[in-house]
Amino acid sequence: MTLWTASEAAAATGGQATTDWTANGVSIDTRTLRPGDLFVALKAARDGHDFVAQALEKGAGAALVSRVPDNVPEGAPLLIVKDVQAGLEALGKAARARTDARVVGVTGSVGKTSTKEMLATILETEGKTHASVASYNNHWGVPLTLARMPRDTEFAVIEIGMNHPGEIAPLAEQARPHVALVTTVAAVHLEAFESVAGIAREKAAIFEGLEPGGAAIVNADIDHADILRQTAQAHGAGIVDFGRSAADYRLTDVQPESNAVKARALVGDQVIQFEVNSAGTHFAMNALGALAACVELGVDLDQAIAGLPAWSPVKGRGVRESLPLSGGGQIELLDDSYNANPTSMEAALDVLAASKGTRRIAFLGDMKELGAQEEAMHAAMADIKAMAHVDQVHCIGPLMQAMHHALPEKKRGLWFATSAEMAEHLPALIRDGDTVLAKGSLSMALAAIVDGLRKMGQGGALDG
Repeated sequence: MTLWTASEAAAATGGQATTDWTANGVSIDTRTLRPGDLFVALKAARDGHDFVAQALEKGAGAALVSRVPDNVPEGAPLLIVKDVQAGLEALGKAARARTDARVVGVTGSVGKTSTKEMLATILETEGKTHASVASYNNHWGVPLTLARMPRDTEFAVIEIGMNHPGEIAPLAEQARPHVALVTTVAAVHLEAFESVAGIAREKAAIFEGLEPGGAAIVNADIDHADILRQTAQAHGAGIVDFGRSAADYRLTDVQPESNAVKARALVGDQVIQFEVNSAGTHFAMNALGALAACVELGVDLDQAIAGLPAWSPVKGRGVRESLPLSGGGQIELLDDSYNANPTSMEAALDVLAASKGTRRIAFLGDMKELGAQEEAMHAAMADIKAMAHVDQVHCIGPLMQAMHHALPEKKRGLWFATSAEMAEHLPALIRDGDTVLAKGSLSMALAAIVDGLRKMGQGGALDG
């Protein structure tokens, strides 16, 4: 199906099309580009114009550029605009304007990607659904997701993130959601904000982009829920809250199992039960927020509950695997290596603490962007409740030295500056029956620990 014609894209961007081309997708990376895609020559670590010739050789339908690149044949299919980033945003806005889709925007300090995936899983059972890929939630990820949206989309799920003040509102205004959900507010990106209240104000900015009469889904349990509510009210949104306290969707019971969580909640006078295919109890709260958002999008609550079990965590975000060991026996791996902050770290350690196994072992990497109190926040992790049930903690990175020193000697494992160094010692640290958690900020490359554990045997994802 044609996503963009040259004339449509030129009208949307105010650019000039060199030929009468068509595109059935949009790409910013020649490594993942598919034949027929419109290649967008963004400037990031490298200038995307340097890759236009390669993109066309791989079958790109056209390229969005601000100048004619070198080594591009005469008459090549191009869309020439003043600024490529602005051109991508214009395409996204045009794609959003031409669809009748019901749109939900998702943000939050923790859990936004998993909640986005839950929403997409449920909504796919109700109609043609378009959603952000991976964590495409920044200044190029949101417009790229919108620009890729087919015109016959019925539901769209747009993840919106931030690292600094002022980033969320313009992205929300591009997405124009009918429903906006804030999963939680926590001490993340503190080096760019004066306080957690400042983070709450930035997260609340998603409500500035709501369509008239839209709904704001608010976590009632967080300390700064009042900031979210005030912003939502100021923009005329209806407020629906969820949480363990008094809320429209009140979580009343959570029962963790080895590979799932069974939960009960009260919605008005109705008692509901739902199941999440992950061992983390925090996923039950994310799921409850997702269910509330689905209802505000017009989905029947029972239908939404029925669609939820099809969701499972994606790689690096809480996936549980059984890994046979080459010498016999097996371990269980909790792969939560994609990112980390104090809130998500504590949640992951809760999952580890509740796991069955001969020993519970954690490999923990630095948590980044925490500001002036970063060392103290790392040290404080040694005293959280879950740590009483963890047998040994191996620490990675300069910040995690603070936690390493704070740990009781009997729990204190090895410390190395990098994951690669730690990975060399894995065979001596792991034995049959262990349950192993790997978690840290993405830049700490805990994937090296995960890959090292998998190389110790031939692993496969657990059923359920």
